[in-house]
Amino acid sequence: MPAQNTLQLSDPQDHVELRNLAIVDPLERTLTKDTVYTEELVETGTGNVLVAFSGDRTKPVLLTYHDLGLNYVSNFQAFFNYPDMKEITNCFCVFHINAPGQEEGASPLPDDYEYPTMEQLAEQVQEVLNHFNIVKYIGIGVGLGANVLIRHAFAYPERVDSLLMVNASTTKSGWLEWGYQKRNVSHLRTTGVTQPVLDYLLWHHLGQDYTERSHDLVNVYQHYFEKDLQAGNLAKLVEQYIWRSDIPLDRTTSTLEVPVMNLVGIFSPFIEDTVITNGRLAPDKTNWMKVQDAAMVLEEQPAKVCEAFRLFLQGQGYCLKIRRIAIQ
Repeated sequence: MPAQNTLQLSDPQDHVELRNLAIVDPLERTLTKDTVYTEELVETGTGNVLVAFSGDRTKPVLLTYHDLGLNYVSNFQAFFNYPDMKEITNCFCVFHINAPGQEEGASPLPDDYEYPTMEQLAEQVQEVLNHFNIVKYIGIGVGLGANVLIRHAFAYPERVDSLLMVNASTTKSGWLEWGYQKRNVSHLRTTGVTQPVLDYLLWHHLGQDYTERSHDLVNVYQHYFEKDLQAGNLAKLVEQYIWRSDIPLDRTTSTLEVPVMNLVGIFSPFIEDTVITNGRLAPDKTNWMKVQDAAMVLEEQPAKVCEAFRLFLQGQGYCLKIRRIAIQ
């Protein structure tokens, strides 16, 4: 018997016809590493950095830097696998930079290893560019990664084409952040990912009341933070982030010379940070966008981010053959 688009209810006389069925590709929630990237350990003056890259090396470069508690797989893989983003990345060669010791399966860093400061992490970006003979890049940074790429763009504007920043902060840490994170560093070093550390990481990425939204996302990242983090290595990175210096940007005197798209989710804890960052950038070169129904915007609203990013790139002459988003 041919299949019918009907749903059988408890009463055999009641049928509901299903109309206009649509197939929608979900954003994949797995954090299992993709195999499309080549990984290379790059030696820098302040430690080894794992870089993953894929694509035609003759194309323009799209370079990412991840947030606290994440790496290139857990921060960007699902987003880069989204159909709309795949259409964009076909126009680029993609490079992902991992902060020292944050990559998947990382060995514990030696106790006497002096972790790079935020300024030195930005210098590592420069060394990676030189290692791969990258002249310029378009950067995507989230949280800590946004801070690193802003520092690099400020120091080396000739190497940066434009930036997509998510949850970007350019100020020193406040007392509240400093206090919570000092506790987290202590727990990570002595015990590992305790419940207070887990709660903080989930709040950092998913904002307030995260249990009321995206239950699958919460479950995936909760499991990741509990099982897959190298706690001692993360402690070293967190410590440097809370001791970060203010980035001396001033839109009237000295600021970034490159176009910036400055994104934040409406549920993110870092809305005020992005507003302050926006006020320090040249008004004719920056776009600030608050994304609805999201805190972790790359995961929760990939279609909106892709559309905004595509239009941002097309304004600079890239991806001109893409006339619409891939999924309507």
